[in-house]
Amino acid sequence: MEPSLPLSGVRVVETASAVAAAYAGRLLAAMGAEVVLVEPPGLCPLRREAPMLDGPSGTSALFASLAAGKRSVVLDLGTADGRAAVDRLLATADILVDDTPLTERPAQGLDRERIAARHPRLVHLSILPFGAEGPKAGWKGTEINVLHAGGEGALLPNGLSATLFPDRPPLKIAGHFAERQGGVAGALAALAALWSGEGQFVDVSVQDANVAVGAFAVQRLGDGSLEHRSTRSFRYGGVIECADGHVELLTLEERQWTGLVTLLGSPDWATDPALGDAAQRSARGAEINARIRDWARHQPVEDLVRRAQALGVPMARYAEPDQVVSGGHERARGTFAELRLPGVPPLPLQTAPFRFGPDPLPLTAPPPEPGADQALLGGDAATVARRASA
Repeated sequence: MEPSLPLSGVRVVETASAVAAAYAGRLLAAMGAEVVLVEPPGLCPLRREAPMLDGPSGTSALFASLAAGKRSVVLDLGTADGRAAVDRLLATADILVDDTPLTERPAQGLDRERIAARHPRLVHLSILPFGAEGPKAGWKGTEINVLHAGGEGALLPNGLSATLFPDRPPLKIAGHFAERQGGVAGALAALAALWSGEGQFVDVSVQDANVAVGAFAVQRLGDGSLEHRSTRSFRYGGVIECADGHVELLTLEERQWTGLVTLLGSPDWATDPALGDAAQRSARGAEINARIRDWARHQPVEDLVRRAQALGVPMARYAEPDQVVSGGHERARGTFAELRLPGVPPLPLQTAPFRFGPDPLPLTAPPPEPGADQALLGGDAATVARRASA
């Protein structure tokens, strides 16, 4: 791994079959950890998750994005030899990322009590749809289950989408939004535990991570306001249609409102002294939005965004997927690196949603071939002893 990265020297063992745990491992790998994916004889199920990339290997695009920079060993944890091999690996590790269902963990040697007894200095990160404790601990859950269980799914579509398509039912966010939120929570929780210097069991619920995403809805419920997708929106702003695309606008501060008025050309309605009060603007949000949308329909996106940002107005293109990859901002920041796979043209992949200096984090390696790192299971006795007694 890159010696300059913050987690250089940290070893992570990952037993993941779903996106949340795999994404937690990917984030740790992006920060420089050596992440060893332990796959069953049938291999990680994510390797078969559509869509599949063209090419001789038929690689899953999802797996490629989640496993880039990782290593792979294949073990049958249902056998004594497999459990002994993973124990040797865990003796050299700092973190175990695990989404094995609770009922299957004892047979695979991954139950909480056994791991704590054999590897007391290990951070055991458990990521399950509804956590490892409580009445729902044994429940299964996929992306759509945890998205709606977290509350966010029922609030979509909203804003401009609800205005344009008022009869649409609740929607699922594209991709694996909810599970990735669980992965983010898992990675951060594992690092907090690692920095404590004590081995411990860390229980992450993907549902809880998604409840946190909707914190404003929970807060407003406490204030007596029940949000609904037909009424949920910024008081003014949000996604706005322009002449050749869409922008997103959000003004929270007084200086941002002032900049917006200037951007609009200081029309009489916007310079009404009553709108100098934020509470009045909030109360008249529907009126303000109607005027902004009428004006914006005649504005080209790129010119509008340039002028808005020059005035300190928080506005950006509401980009389509190809615009995200090719955008000037993304190119300047090096957001995407080229992922190279056999028989497939170079693919853009976000290396990490964060950085630790002026340069983006590197993409260290493509996803591993199954069992490409079986040599890791040989067990370096000196390393094992050093880690176990550290």
